[in-house]
Amino acid sequence: MFVSITRLRLRSWRFFPAFALAAFRADRQARRSAGNVATDLLRDRYGAYWTRTLWRDEASMRAYMLAGAHRQVMPKLLDWCDEASVVHWEQEVSTLPDWEEAHRRLVLQGRRSKVRHPSAAHDTLDFPAPVPR
Repeated sequence: MFVSITRLRLRSWRFFPAFALAAFRADRQARRSAGNVATDLLRDRYGAYWTRTLWRDEASMRAYMLAGAHRQVMPKLLDWCDEASVVHWEQEVSTLPDWEEAHRRLVLQGRRSKVRHPSAAHDTLDFPAPVPR
């Protein structure tokens, strides 16, 4: 199994309507993609948006990333977000990691995604664990 964790934060609420629509479409695409085992979304108390997805293999996850709604929204995140990061890993179990593990992995092993207006936390990956609203 292949796990993907993402976290991003919008730099302004003015981007929220377009982001919400794009997120809905990308989530629907993920759930319908070949090789997707599980998908979960979270908007935390700090205004960050998290995803946890579990894939049969890395090729399935990459096929999703490079197609459809996900591919269309990625360039827009450069301007919409001030924080964005991702981490991937292989695991034996076929369940999503809990949010605590997702945070731990993202902080320790994650990589920053490119954004044009980064916050200080973006540069260091120093952000709080997700707390559901």
